[in-house]
Amino acid sequence: MRLTVFGLGYLGLTHAVCMAELGHEVLGVEVDEAKVARLQAGDVPFYEPGLADLLTKHLDTGLLVISTSYRQAAEWGDVFFIAVGTPQKKGESAADLRYVEAVVDNLAPLVDRDVLVLGKSTVPVGTCAKLVERVRARSQGADIEIAWNPEFLREGFAIEDTLQPDRIVLGRRPSGRAEALTRELYADILRHDTPFILTDPETAELVKVSANAFLATKISFINAIAEVCEAVGADVRAVADAIGYDARIGRRYLNAGIGFGGGCLPKDIRAFMARAGELGASEALTFLREVDNVNMRRRTRMVDVVRGACHGSLLGVNVGILGAAFKPDSDDVRDSPALNVAGQLQLQGASVTVYDPKAIENSKAIFPTLSYAASADDACENADVVMVLTEWPEFVRIDPDDLSALVRTKTIVDGRLCLDRQRWSGCGWTYLT
Repeated sequence: MRLTVFGLGYLGLTHAVCMAELGHEVLGVEVDEAKVARLQAGDVPFYEPGLADLLTKHLDTGLLVISTSYRQAAEWGDVFFIAVGTPQKKGESAADLRYVEAVVDNLAPLVDRDVLVLGKSTVPVGTCAKLVERVRARSQGADIEIAWNPEFLREGFAIEDTLQPDRIVLGRRPSGRAEALTRELYADILRHDTPFILTDPETAELVKVSANAFLATKISFINAIAEVCEAVGADVRAVADAIGYDARIGRRYLNAGIGFGGGCLPKDIRAFMARAGELGASEALTFLREVDNVNMRRRTRMVDVVRGACHGSLLGVNVGILGAAFKPDSDDVRDSPALNVAGQLQLQGASVTVYDPKAIENSKAIFPTLSYAASADDACENADVVMVLTEWPEFVRIDPDDLSALVRTKTIVDGRLCLDRQRWSGCGWTYLT
C-alpha cells in the first residue's frame, strides 16, 4: 500500500520506517525543513535503538520518501496517518491540538478522492468527531473518512512495539472503509494472531489515555507505599515483589523511585483530567491529581535525602548524578525527574555534575547551567554524594570498589532502586533511597 505519515517526531518517524519495513511505500511529511534535511541524510534527531538503521535501510530501498509537501502527500496514496505532537497548552493542563488540526486543515482542500485518515496521536476524547467537522467544512467534495488507531509505544522498544504489538485498536464508524483498509495495512502483523480491537472513535481515544493513566497510577501507587515503608522501616521492594505475584496486580511498573516523566504520562494525565472537567465528569478523575502530586513529591524527596546526608545544607556539596534521560534506552529528557532533581540541587547551592550515555546534548539545551561529564567516572570524581537517577545498565553494573577511589565521600543515593544494596553497603558505602 501507499501511505503517508504526517509528523516525523518520535512517533511518526518510528511508524513510517516500520510501515516501510512491512513493505509499504511510505511518504513521511514534516514541516520542519531542517529536520527533513537531517532525516533525508539518514540522521535520526533522537535516540531509539535500531531506528537509524531502519531509516537508512528504507531510504536506500526507496520505500520511504521524506518531504515537506502536503500537495505531494495528497497525491501519494489513500491512507494518511496523523502522528504529530499534542503537547500541554502553555499555562493550562489541556492538550494543545493545533498540530493535529493543522494536518486536516491543510490536507482536506487538496484531496480529490475518497481517502482514510488514521489518527495515532494521543488526543482528548471527542477529537476525532471534531476533526470530522473540520474536514467537512474544508473538503472539496471528497469523502475523507477519519478513524483512530492509537499507538502504545515504549521508548527503547518502539520498533518491537510497532512490528509486534500486543494489540491493535481501531476506532471507526461501521459504515466506512477503515476496517478493511486497516486490516490490509497490518496484514503481516495480524497473521500472528495479534488481537484486533474494533470500536468507535471515542472508545479508541479513551483506550490510549486510560492506559497511560493506569500506568501512571500504578507507579505513583508504589511510590506512595514507599513513603509508608520509609516511615516504619519496611522494604518497599519486598512489598512490590510480594504483591506482584498476584496475577490481578502484576510486578511490572511497581518499581519505587523518583517517579515517571517523559513526554507522555505527565501531560496525558493532566489533559485527561482537563477533558473530564469539560465533559462534566471531573470527579471521576480526581484521583489522578494525587497521582500527579505523589509523582512530583518524589523528586523533592530526593533532594531532601541528599540534604540529610550532608548534615542539612547543600552549600558547596559536590553531587555526581548518573542519568538524565527519563528512562534508559532513550535520550528523552522531557519532564525528566533526574534533571528536575539536578536543577533543584543546584538552586540550593550544590555543585552538580551529570552524566548520561545518550541524553547529554538534550540535557544541555534544557539545563545549560549544570556541569556535564563525558563518563560516569568523571561525574563522580570528588563527589560527596553519587546519585543514580536513570537505571541504565552500565550504572547498575558499576563496581562500588572501583568508584570508591574516585569519590570524596562514599554515599550513594539509589533513586531507581536498581542497585544491590548489600553489595554497596558491603563495600563501605552509605546506601540511601
